[in-house]
Amino acid sequence: MILITGNTGYIGMVMTRLLKKHAYNIIGLDNNYYRGCEFQYTDIHPYKQIVKDIRDISTKDLEGITAIIHLSALSNDPLGEINPSLTNEINSKASIKLAKLAKSMGIQRFIFSSSCSLYGIANKEELITEESQFNPITTYAKTKVEAEKEISKLADNHFHPTFMRNATAYGVSPALRLDLVVNNLVAWAYLTGEVKIMSDGTPWRPIVHVEDISKAFLAVLEAPVDKIHNQAFNVGINNENYQIKDIARSVEKIIPDCRVQILNKTGPDERTYRVNFLKIRKILPQFKPEWNMIKGIEELYQTYKKYGLTQKDFQSQKYFRIRWIKYLIEQKKIDENFKWRQSVK
Repeated sequence: MILITGNTGYIGMVMTRLLKKHAYNIIGLDNNYYRGCEFQYTDIHPYKQIVKDIRDISTKDLEGITAIIHLSALSNDPLGEINPSLTNEINSKASIKLAKLAKSMGIQRFIFSSSCSLYGIANKEELITEESQFNPITTYAKTKVEAEKEISKLADNHFHPTFMRNATAYGVSPALRLDLVVNNLVAWAYLTGEVKIMSDGTPWRPIVHVEDISKAFLAVLEAPVDKIHNQAFNVGINNENYQIKDIARSVEKIIPDCRVQILNKTGPDERTYRVNFLKIRKILPQFKPEWNMIKGIEELYQTYKKYGLTQKDFQSQKYFRIRWIKYLIEQKKIDENFKWRQSVK
């Protein structure tokens, strides 16, 4: 039995579908912040669903579990800055607690969803490897560094943590997000005929399709433990490192009658890094990514058309994590500690 935390989220929905396809029994654990924010109807249901804040997890929730895929987190840089203390509590402390509980319960595999954002600002001429120095500049990235550091200390002959440093995700998921760069730019182009870049477009970002992220986790789940024990893997593809302006130009080529605007209103985004993804392909040759940016842009464009993405959707809170959490706070659905004021099922 596999526990997926954050199973109703953007990656979690796709991850659950993939693992079910490979005949795994899934228990999901999620606090349902984003219930009602789905873009597509979905019947991606786990064997059992636990509705609980990750901070409140207990050994009872882990009974019968043989491996954990830990996705649950406040999931991007802007959201992480609303309350840095809470971000640390949820992304770092709760993750470390979960790993300790897992170890105490004899659960050997613990696959942690980390991020390439922990590299922060890097030399643009060098491809960052898993051995490169961390340089996190956001609360979100700093919490990932801290969680990796402390969970790594728990590794022994019976506990095998693995750290998946995902590139920036994109692609279709039932729990769509429009605050991810590729998804966002395609939506701008489809709805307005414009691709607006608020910065100067020069920062580098590695990108990876959400389905390929899920396949990487599956590869780790099925690998011999000596291959993945206490290892970090950059998750992505070397050819999929792009400057933001290059992503925009690719969107412009695919979506009819749209044009790029580089507004340069916010100045250059400080985060810029190009990442080397050769280690995961070498250690886990069964991981075979199938997506690239052009294919992903086309998928997003066709999906937005098929399901009728609207300007109202794009201006609403539903598909933007920070907007939705602020909405829940304003509506007094969650309190100042990001806890539900009333129980949610």
